[in-house]
Amino acid sequence: MSQVLKSAAEAIGNTPLVRLDRLTSLHGVKGTILAKLEYLNPGFSKKDRAALGIIEEAENLGILSPGQTVVELTSGNMGTGLAIVCGLKGYPFVAVMSKGNSEERARMMRSLGAEVVLVDQLPTSSPGQVSGGDLDLVDKAAKKITKQRQAFRADQFYRDGNWQAHYYNTAPEIWEATNGDLDGFADFLGSGGTYKGIAKALKERNSDIQCFVVEPEGAAVAAGQTVTNPNHPIQGGGYIIPELKFLDKVPVDGFIQISGDEAQKTTKELAKYEGIFGGYSSGANVAAALKLLSGNMSGKTIAVVICDSGLKYLSTKLWDE
Repeated sequence: MSQVLKSAAEAIGNTPLVRLDRLTSLHGVKGTILAKLEYLNPGFSKKDRAALGIIEEAENLGILSPGQTVVELTSGNMGTGLAIVCGLKGYPFVAVMSKGNSEERARMMRSLGAEVVLVDQLPTSSPGQVSGGDLDLVDKAAKKITKQRQAFRADQFYRDGNWQAHYYNTAPEIWEATNGDLDGFADFLGSGGTYKGIAKALKERNSDIQCFVVEPEGAAVAAGQTVTNPNHPIQGGGYIIPELKFLDKVPVDGFIQISGDEAQKTTKELAKYEGIFGGYSSGANVAAALKLLSGNMSGKTIAVVICDSGLKYLSTKLWDE
């Protein structure tokens, strides 16, 4: 039953789960891909869940004071989620982001009331392709601002509120929508919060569900590979996993690498054939699922997350003709 919500924060979650039968038919694979449309959250990404989870965890632990400034390193999505949540709850928010990330993300965060600090890229980096070195510079700037303003660092890479948001909400939503009829889950690894929360919850319900980590080709850090392509175009992953904290004691049944070209091609196919306007990592997730269905998981049902909206990439090469 429809109801009137008290704020946009209550609109976070309960996103649709959609079959991608047109894409599986296009690629000639047997099986089913189920896409969780996280780009339909208020901030157009799955990070809205993590932002709400981290802030509410901090409030419950008493480590965030009323009116205290919140600071976070972001590629744009977590910053957007935090801008929404902090604005609703009365916390000033400072988003610290590399200039290599798309400008529309910075504009959106500013419009939502955030202060946005943009950090220069390294001379060897390319716009739209943020390297690990670029992220190191952003992290240093975020730490400096946090200290100067006696702020609360949201720190999505270490706060349990990140993965718990998916453990207690996203995963149960997937389970209930499928009635537990699920064989696999594949997820592009950024902070690792989404993978940990969903994989942990699904494995507890059925240990036979196969869970796969998706990473950029040439930047498969979690798979233990040497980074040979730090300037890949799939923003938000492949180089920013400090100590791989969220993968500790979390089952991983396999690692899948997706190239930037594969991610771009599949993202465009998602839009054209399924009417789903996602970003690079969304395409990477679906491309990984297609690979699984073309191999040992042929005929199975695999869930993926549509991480964010393609609107956040209009100034990048993603939608080049």
